[in-house]
Amino acid sequence: MAHRTERSKTVHDTVHGSLDIGGVFLELLDSPEFQRLHGIHQLGLAKLVFPGANHTRLEHSLGVWHVGSRMAQETGVDDGRDEIAAACLLHDVGHAPFSHTLEYILHGRLGLDHEEITRRIITGKYDIMREGEEIPGRKRLVSVLEDAGLDPKRVARFVSASTVSRPDSVLERFAPGSRGRTEDRAYLGQVLHGALDADQLDYLLRDARYTGVAYGVVDLPRLLRTMVFHGGRLVVRRRGLPAVESTLVARALMYSSVYFHKTVRIGEMMMARAVERMDGLEGLDLPRMVDSELLAHLASSGRYQRDIALRLKYRRLFKRAFSVPAAGIEEEAASRLARLEDPAARRSVEDEIARKAGVEEGYVIVDMPSKEVLLSEPRMHKTDVLILDEETRRLQPLSKFSPLARALQNRTVPDWAVMVSADARSRSRVAEAARRVLG
Repeated sequence: MAHRTERSKTVHDTVHGSLDIGGVFLELLDSPEFQRLHGIHQLGLAKLVFPGANHTRLEHSLGVWHVGSRMAQETGVDDGRDEIAAACLLHDVGHAPFSHTLEYILHGRLGLDHEEITRRIITGKYDIMREGEEIPGRKRLVSVLEDAGLDPKRVARFVSASTVSRPDSVLERFAPGSRGRTEDRAYLGQVLHGALDADQLDYLLRDARYTGVAYGVVDLPRLLRTMVFHGGRLVVRRRGLPAVESTLVARALMYSSVYFHKTVRIGEMMMARAVERMDGLEGLDLPRMVDSELLAHLASSGRYQRDIALRLKYRRLFKRAFSVPAAGIEEEAASRLARLEDPAARRSVEDEIARKAGVEEGYVIVDMPSKEVLLSEPRMHKTDVLILDEETRRLQPLSKFSPLARALQNRTVPDWAVMVSADARSRSRVAEAARRVLG
């Protein structure tokens, strides 16, 4: 970071180039809550497959701030622009270690997801710092926002996807072509949550860059130039249709090739099971930890946790032993497997397969990601982009113009309904036991 003036800095970003950041955003950037994101990998354990994937949630959050600010500027937003920009910058401060890897554990244990934790941090209801970690002169996020004249509650609401899914009666308050009523501003949440939003546009570009794959191609300048608020909805002008299609294709390919790469998924599940089976899990302060702290905690815990931590450290991962393809699965089989969405039932099946294969409990992992996908990646199949025909001033769904969008909506990711993995030495025995147990 190079200083420009007393109130601004230039951050040299790998994806977006030199970003000038100042005022309240510089204060938010310097806060401990935001700086903690230096210690959380954006793609969890994907670095075990893609060696360059060492970027962090902090880098991504800066990118989302940049893209979200440009979206607000290009669409002519004035009132509320700083609040939505602040939400873009802070939208991930509630992430636990290794990003989405432990999301289902947080949800099951605390009934929370990273968005709810983020909202509590922004509004001052949760302090990310532990006792004894006080920093002289530190201001909490809620104070930084209030001192700048920004409403922490409104910023926090923008972080939540639920504030965007509003009934049509709310949307009717907006006249076609308007940007919405000043006192409402809820429509601005679409900048951060939607079928095409600042969050996705940054992570597709960034994750493709760092993993080295050629799939995350997004024509960001074209998208930004063709986006507009119309009737309270963030829509794309018809001339931006090719850019929308290429973005949705990029998203589909990144999910199947990177985010749900089978080896990435196995590494993440090894980490998750080590945490899940830990003694004293209830006392584990996950939302305040960073990646290195969690790994150190595992290494100093029980024998199983230490072994998994060492396997992850030296990349001695489990191997796929058995899987049930998602395509063509029969309804009866799907119904039987649906019970595995319950963590207790899934763990019972894991232990049963382990016993039949003659291996220790914990060394068989049954992965049925469908429920977790909905929990951590709710936008994966969203193609409900609205296209504005400027000649008629009518809004039409993307599917009316694009058969490609309809096909992507039905595309299955990942390609397995259930995957069983185990230590390479017991792979064949686990495969046979899994066939017997899972039918």
